[in-house]
Amino acid sequence: MTKNKQVIFAKRPLGEPGDECFRIEEVEIPELESDQILIKVCWLSIDPYMRGRMNDNKSYVAPLEIGDIMSGESTGIVIKTSSDAFAVGDRVAAHMGWQSYIVADADDARLMKVDLSNGSLAAHLGVVGMPGRTAFFGLTEVGKPQAGETLVVAAASGAVGSAVGQIAKIRGLRAIGIAGGPEKCRYVKEELNFDACIDYKAGKLAEELAAACPDGIDIYFENVGGDVTKAVAPLLNAGARVPICGYISNYNDEDITQAETPFHILKQLQDVPEHRFFVVTEWRERWLEATRLLAGWVADGSLKYKESIGEGLENAPGYLRDVLKGRNFGKQLVKVADED
Repeated sequence: MTKNKQVIFAKRPLGEPGDECFRIEEVEIPELESDQILIKVCWLSIDPYMRGRMNDNKSYVAPLEIGDIMSGESTGIVIKTSSDAFAVGDRVAAHMGWQSYIVADADDARLMKVDLSNGSLAAHLGVVGMPGRTAFFGLTEVGKPQAGETLVVAAASGAVGSAVGQIAKIRGLRAIGIAGGPEKCRYVKEELNFDACIDYKAGKLAEELAAACPDGIDIYFENVGGDVTKAVAPLLNAGARVPICGYISNYNDEDITQAETPFHILKQLQDVPEHRFFVVTEWRERWLEATRLLAGWVADGSLKYKESIGEGLENAPGYLRDVLKGRNFGKQLVKVADED
């Protein structure tokens, strides 16, 4: 009989989460109760925030407890139902952890139906899913872009950063990316049509950023923190806005509570820019609206994306380490099962 494979959070990491922080378990799939569905997971999303959930620190959501299923979003197919709200064959997204099958209550807020006319199951974990919506709401609602302004986005070849820059271009802004390595920078500039992309690994970040932003920076979309933020900060114009999505450069710190975060760096400036941390759930009631808008831009070619695809749920911990070190190119996914 088919069993549900789960990746369990086994140990809190100090620094990079090694294999000892995870445990693979196989459990029986229970019979459905009234108004439930059984989902076969096809795709798992790997995202930087997962590292933060492994720390025993106060945050915008409770930390994982030892023995919990690792936190994450997946997409898959309803293969059994006892609910009138879902039919067998429905495609769904579920934020219910690293596992190969999911039993969910039909009214669970962590479920969302997937309309394949808006993009593939995989794309609903990327460009038209949580990362795309994060880019859209973070830029438009927190960044408050105006045509003609200059935007800088870190991690510009990633799932969120690549969408931020392209949406900025759609809105009539100059878009400057920061990425690691010549291949990623070439992709950002030549394929995504950013106005420039600076390789932070080349050792001339501050100098090249200043040259790319002769009129200063009006919006800095923060994904990285650390030395990147320090290079951006002196170039921020009066009235600049800084949506803070994350600061991945600190996520593997042994004690992130002692890290010098973007908040510390920005507050040292003489003119402190408008800045705040945000999460995409602030606009949950508008998720479908955003997905449809993003899908339209994908369809007309103005929003492009790249996926890095790994294989096998048991290999997900390694792909998380890759994301935290910037080894992935585009949205990191794990293929868990075929879509059939």
